[in-house]
Amino acid sequence: MNSECKNNNTLLDCIKNNPVTAIILLVGLGLTVARFTSGIGGVTNLDNKNPWGFWMTFDLLCGIAIAAGGFAVTAAYYVFGQKHFGVFVRSTLTTAFLGYFFEVIALVYEVGQPWRLPYPIFWSQGTSSVLFLIGLCVFAYLMISFTELLPAVLEWLGKKDARKKAIRLVTPLAVIGAVIGIIHQSSLGALYVITPSKVHPLWYTTLMPLNFLVSSLFAGLSMVVVEGLLSHKFLHAYMDGQHIKTANRAVFGCGKAACFFMFAYLAMKVVQMADTSQHLSSGYGALFLAELAGGVALPALMLLTGIARKRTGLIQAGAIVAVLGVVLNRFNVSLVAFNYNLPAAERYFPSWMEIALSVFLFTLMVAAYRFICSRMPVLKTHKEYGEGVV
Repeated sequence: MNSECKNNNTLLDCIKNNPVTAIILLVGLGLTVARFTSGIGGVTNLDNKNPWGFWMTFDLLCGIAIAAGGFAVTAAYYVFGQKHFGVFVRSTLTTAFLGYFFEVIALVYEVGQPWRLPYPIFWSQGTSSVLFLIGLCVFAYLMISFTELLPAVLEWLGKKDARKKAIRLVTPLAVIGAVIGIIHQSSLGALYVITPSKVHPLWYTTLMPLNFLVSSLFAGLSMVVVEGLLSHKFLHAYMDGQHIKTANRAVFGCGKAACFFMFAYLAMKVVQMADTSQHLSSGYGALFLAELAGGVALPALMLLTGIARKRTGLIQAGAIVAVLGVVLNRFNVSLVAFNYNLPAAERYFPSWMEIALSVFLFTLMVAAYRFICSRMPVLKTHKEYGEGVV
């Protein structure tokens, strides 16, 4: 969202002052009508050989990975007592909730039959399916993240008694949310373990659940840093002095944790390469090495240097590169290196309408985040509840 929007009170005011947002929303609404009137084939290049494409990769795999900061930060604060993360708790929970909520909206576009979305939860006969586990995790964490945000909502509404009761739920929910988040991130990797003939050997491993989990942890923590940077730039007016004062320490904490998981991920990938090193001389090998070097090793060194030299800017830059690196990994696993043995003429490439609809949903999510931050005590402490209360 353009900084011109930050002092406006409604989304309509924001659209009026930002024509780019208006164009994205108008195009997205038009494509939404086309999606539900002409069918999924009317706006996508999906077919029976390529039933999953850009939407599943960007909206699900990438979106859920960078939303991992929600359960990581809340667990660090409420469970492990790392109080310097408190400044990011509500903002990351908001991002996580919106990420999961708009993932459900994206699934409506993908499935095309909204009334069938609850089926896997309440009427599924395939409870041993990985997709059932993924659906259950999305449903459960969406409910948990919303409940964890209830204190902020109730503070905004002035419901003091209800807020006291909601606060008591936060710590146990942080524990449950961390468990569900770990299961969910690893289950997305398990989804590809059952496709050994489709994923390129450089990316395929039976340890993909662990790869997805560890990479999501450093992606989520890096996204917390990126989100903090963007919030300070575009939502500065909604922050209080305490938030601004303590943010740097939380940035260093997230940077240290993300750096640890990056080096752990690199070690795992190097060990896994032992059986697939013969593929490194191919074009896929060059892409794989570029992903590891540019998307993991480089940001890890940037974070390590920024932490050692106490340079917040370098940590923030490294976090941006890390997020892009995980996005590249998810695209490689689910699109570029998936169905790699199909003839070139049968390979999938997204239509512009698929990309435009994802941009449309992302824009709506950003608008919703700004709306929440402008009204609720997310980037600041409510004056009636004392300093440091999250």
